[in-house]
This record gives sequence, C-alpha cells and structure tokens, in this order.
Amino acid sequence: MSGRGSVRFLDTRPLRGSRPFRDLWIGTCTSQLGGQIATVAVLAQVWDLTGSPVGTGAIGLATGLPMVLFGLLGGTLADTFDRRTVVRSTAVGSLLAAAGLCAQALSGNRSVVLLLALVAVGTSCSALGAPARRTFPVRLLPSDQVAAGLALMNVSFQAAMLAGPALAGLIIARWDIAAAYAAQAVTMTIAALSLIRLPAMPPDGAAAAGGKRRPERGSWRILRRPTLWGSMATDLSATLLAMPIALFPLVNDIRFGGNPQTLGLFLTAVAVGGITAGLLSGTVTRWSRGGLVQLSAAAVWGLALACFGLAGPLWLALACLAVAGAADTVSVITRGALVQLETPDAYRGRISSVEHVIGVAGPELGNFRGGLLASATSASFSFVFGGLSAILAIAAVAATNGPLRAYRTPAPTEKPTAPEVAKAAAG
Repeated sequence: MSGRGSVRFLDTRPLRGSRPFRDLWIGTCTSQLGGQIATVAVLAQVWDLTGSPVGTGAIGLATGLPMVLFGLLGGTLADTFDRRTVVRSTAVGSLLAAAGLCAQALSGNRSVVLLLALVAVGTSCSALGAPARRTFPVRLLPSDQVAAGLALMNVSFQAAMLAGPALAGLIIARWDIAAAYAAQAVTMTIAALSLIRLPAMPPDGAAAAGGKRRPERGSWRILRRPTLWGSMATDLSATLLAMPIALFPLVNDIRFGGNPQTLGLFLTAVAVGGITAGLLSGTVTRWSRGGLVQLSAAAVWGLALACFGLAGPLWLALACLAVAGAADTVSVITRGALVQLETPDAYRGRISSVEHVIGVAGPELGNFRGGLLASATSASFSFVFGGLSAILAIAAVAATNGPLRAYRTPAPTEKPTAPEVAKAAAG
C-alpha cells in the first residue's frame, strides 16, 4: 500500500472501482442538493406565513425530534430487514413528502401546521433510512477504501451546502417557492432511481431469501468497545463543548457592525474549509491510524474556534473558521470509517443510529450551551472556554483510551460484500 504522500487530492477509487457505490454517490449528491433547496424554501414560506421567529424556530422542532426518534428506530430496522429495502422504502417516502410540499405550495396553502407536518414526514423518512444508508460504503467497498468513500460523501454534502441555498434563492426569485419544492422533488426522484441497481444487503445472519431476522442482542455491549465509545466521545466533546454557529450573530454585531454579508461569510468560511479538506482528503484517507487522526483533527477544531474567539481582523476570523471546517471534515471522515469497520455487521444499523443521533444532537446542544455561556459572560469567553474545554476533553479520551490511539485500518478484503455485490461492482 502506498505511503502518506502517494495521494494528495480526493481519492476517487471508490467511484472508479464500484458501480453500486457510484450509483449511491450520485443519488446522495442529488438528494443532498434537493434537501438544501427545500431548507431555504421552507424557511422562506414559514416566514411568509407567520412573520415570526417563533414560527421559523418551530422548523427546528419539526426536523430535530423526528431525526432523533426515528433515527434510533431506523437502526433496529437496519439490523432486521434487508438494508437496501429499508433505504428504498424511505427514499420513496421522502419523494412523496417532497411532492406534498410542492402540492401545498401550488394550492396556495396558508396553514403553517400542514407545512411543518409535511416537513416532519420527510425528515422522519430520511431518519428511518439514515442508519441503513450509513452501512452501505463498508458493504460496497474494500476496507482500505471506506474512508475514501466517506470523503466523497462528505464532499458532496459540503458542495450541496455551498450551492443549494444559492440555487434555491435563484429559483424562488425567478419563479416561486413551489418551483423550489418541484426542484427538490426532481432530485428525490433521481435519488430513488439511483437505488434500483444496488445489490441486496441483508444484515449478517438474515436469510438470503427473506432478508428478515431477529436482531442480535448485545448492541450496547458492542458500543462499550474502546474504539467505538472513544470515537463517539471525541465527536461529542468537540460539538457539545465548541459549537460556534449560535454565536455568529453576536460576534458579527460586536466586532463587524452586524453586516449580514459578514454573517454569511462566517458560514461560507466553514463550508469552504470543509470542502477544501474533502478535495484534499486523499492525503489522509489512506492513513491507517484513523483513531489518532480523528483525535488530532478534533483538537484542531477546538483550537481553531478558541482562536476565532480572540481574532480581531475579519481575515483572521475567517481563516480560523476555515481551519475549523477543514478539521471537522477530517474528523467526520475518519470517525465514520472507524465506526463502520469496528462494528460487526449484525449491529451496524443500531450503532449507526447512535452515531447519527450524536451527530444531530451534539451540535444542537453545543449551540445551546454556547449561547447560555455567552449570555452570562461574553462571546469571546464562550469561544475560548469552549474550545479549550473541548481540547481537554479530547486529551482525556486520548489519555485513557489506548485502543483508539493505536487503532489501525484493517487490511483490505478481496470481497468486501457478498458475491452478488462483488459481481455488481464489476458490472
């Protein structure tokens, strides 16, 4: 296997070598773009209907609660049924919800309750399928390409975050909100069609014909593995103690005169750092020391945000956020690969659901914590204290978790999935 310097840019081996993964990636790209378009459309429509920040805040409840509740249920489904079937079914549900959003906009709906109910339905479908979808790369790719596959997924997400809102604004300005929902429905259709050629992926132990079985007991014991709890604790430490987004408006008002363009630059800087790290991820996805890479990247995230809390010039503040975004991308990629590779297939759905909930709840709670601390002290103190606290917590995980520090990516297998998957990959 090549050394560290052999790949400097995005590792595209998963796209070149696996047709099923290529189909999955195309569908993921389109669905993520559609999701970003819909996010802006929902925000604009709720504001038009209510003119109230309470109304727009209710969007968080309509998305956050289903993500947590149905995400955990989705983990059990993924360990019970054929995961391809779970994802296909939930993709159809998401498509129907997108069509419903388009229909209510075309009909001139004035009920915010109906709008948020459709948003909750779409989010629920996505959350039910998320744990099963997370297991796909490790089933479709050799072990040494799993991190590269996750890097490709992350790049598509970062690109959607950059392009989606701008595209939504153009569509709404040129046509209307209904056209934005129609664009989402088109992307969801493409995403659903991309799943047609995926091979069957029943969990280990399921009957090949039926694809259903009773989930293995002991998933919580699996979660006690040092590599697994250590990786998740590292991510939770970084997001819970040093999540910056809720404080951006306050920092913008205090230091930069409340210019809305500057506020937008804060978010853009994080995304630019993330997508840059993704495009250069070939430098890290072949490194075998995934645990050490995640610990280091999470510590850099905390340090960069602490520095942002002290940065005076705008250019320095944006540079700190770009570094934080890059570190977050590296941490997410390495954590995702480690969790999938360290979890036995019979438990991957439920462990993935826990990872999903941590990824959803950690940032939200971190934003809440940062806002409370800033209201009692100052924005700068909240950033510095949060960033340094995250570094200390991550250092504690590293000091007490030798297996995570020593973790190495397993040697690649000749056939990462069942024979039918290997056959499909060669097709």
